[in-house]
Amino acid sequence: MNFRPASADGFVACALISLMVFAGATDSAKAQGVAGTIPANASAKTYGRGWECDRGFHKIDGACAVVALPENAYLTDSTYGSGWKCKHGYKQNKDACDEVVLPANAHLNASSGDRWLCSRGYRPVDETCKAIIVPANGYLTGSTSGSGWACNRGYRAMKGDCVAIVVPANAYLAFSMSNSGWDCERGYREVDDACNAIEVPANGYLSEGSYGSGWECGHGYRKTQATCVAVKLPENAHLDFSGNDWECNKPYSKRMQACTSDNQND
Repeated sequence: MNFRPASADGFVACALISLMVFAGATDSAKAQGVAGTIPANASAKTYGRGWECDRGFHKIDGACAVVALPENAYLTDSTYGSGWKCKHGYKQNKDACDEVVLPANAHLNASSGDRWLCSRGYRPVDETCKAIIVPANGYLTGSTSGSGWACNRGYRAMKGDCVAIVVPANAYLAFSMSNSGWDCERGYREVDDACNAIEVPANGYLSEGSYGSGWECGHGYRKTQATCVAVKLPENAHLDFSGNDWECNKPYSKRMQACTSDNQND
């Protein structure tokens, strides 16, 4: 028997036909495999592998069950959980949506819509909104915690009332209502609920500090008890940066109350 070799073109054509038949069979098998794993009311995921339930269905035990949507609810995009949420003004109660009942002087929480808040001037008490009683010379703070009110400037809270702050002579109302509620004027300090004058000695001046003596000595003087004494400069010394003490000129060193040098020729 004589065999005639096939042409190169014929061989290439046969190879292409075989590849196309194999690819078609493979795609068909894949399609059948995917279709067999996707349950009813589900679709293959757009990205990645697997499937997900269609809108209106949620996954239960590997299948897609219809979402039982109660009245006053809406479908969510989640395929897990209940698959629904209550509309604004309703709150979930097991498998139902109950209307949020507003007590007098209340309004719906705008962010959640499933609970209520008391209006300004009221606070929640046993599922009701009770009025905040503001005493004379007081005002609402807008907070439902604490008393809900504060006293006007010049008054302080005391046993549910706003009592006037008694400001002594040489004092003024403090910006903070802590402690006495008042501060002494410059040149005075608080002593036994009064403002006593600070006695500044000669060569001294009032300091800004609220502690200590309330005064400091001027340049060239140092504090000694309740007076300002002139700083005595030893030889080869000068007043220091503070002006209330001295230090030695270079190259002298301070020893006891004098400035000495190791170089005897100085």
